[in-house]
Amino acid sequence: MVNHIVWIIFDSARYDCFEAAHTPAIDRIGPAQKRYSYASWTAPSHHTFLMGLPPHANEPGVLSSDAQRRDLSLWQARIGGNREDAITFADFAPTLSLPLFLRSLGYRTEAYVSMPVLNPKTLIAPHFDIFELMPVHNDLRAIIGRLNFDGGPHFMFINAGETHYPYSLPGENAGDLPHIPGVHGLWRGMDEFVREPQASSGEGAADRFDVDRLRPLWNKQVQCIEYLDGVIGELIEIAPPDTWFMVTSDHGELFGEGGYFGHGPVMHEKVFEVFFVEGRNPRRGGGQIGRDELEATVLGRLKQLGYL
Repeated sequence: MVNHIVWIIFDSARYDCFEAAHTPAIDRIGPAQKRYSYASWTAPSHHTFLMGLPPHANEPGVLSSDAQRRDLSLWQARIGGNREDAITFADFAPTLSLPLFLRSLGYRTEAYVSMPVLNPKTLIAPHFDIFELMPVHNDLRAIIGRLNFDGGPHFMFINAGETHYPYSLPGENAGDLPHIPGVHGLWRGMDEFVREPQASSGEGAADRFDVDRLRPLWNKQVQCIEYLDGVIGELIEIAPPDTWFMVTSDHGELFGEGGYFGHGPVMHEKVFEVFFVEGRNPRRGGGQIGRDELEATVLGRLKQLGYL
């Protein structure tokens, strides 16, 4: 019997914001790891995810090919079951598509996304049985209400937008958001900014974008993470016990560091720092599988099969 897999992305959530947030539900799934995104904005990060590659550990002394080979092999523990052959890079070739690979194992693949740069017309949509852009960008609870685990194993890929600019929760309006003099009004509307998420710079940007001035927005993202944790808690209760959860961010966000705000065409460590949590549904019991145990599981199977 293989696991259901639910992979949830908190769009733009910074690692230090996640660390500051109170996240009792996600903590039940597993320990948070500091990882690094392959890209600085939503579209390429999600494309990498759907190649089967979560954020990487940025390990010195390790060849990139070895790190990626190991990350792909960990899908064996996430999927579970009694697969006799070890999962390798070849299983993902030539399409390098995680959903297509999972479909070959009998999974129903579904994606529910909040950001319009991820929509059914984009390159990441093929190989999903369902791929939907949600009507609003900030309602993970509405997505959870659409999930149905009946039937065979499911792969649910979810992009949550509450943590993306403007860091608004369901039911909030402009009056509920922190007002930063000199910053609000740079964009002529929320929709315009959401359509083109990128860091803004230019004349006077360093004066407008400093850490102290933008701290209220950092605090608001922490609040959004805590809200999403509550929704994850609801999902834990309705998901089958044989569900493997992955919760992460696609990239970070800049709140004044280096004179930047946002993300996109920016090279800054805070844009690439993300959190990563994974493990079985805690309702199943037996605890979580940490990275070391995952690796031990895979290495043990490889030895049994004569690969090592």
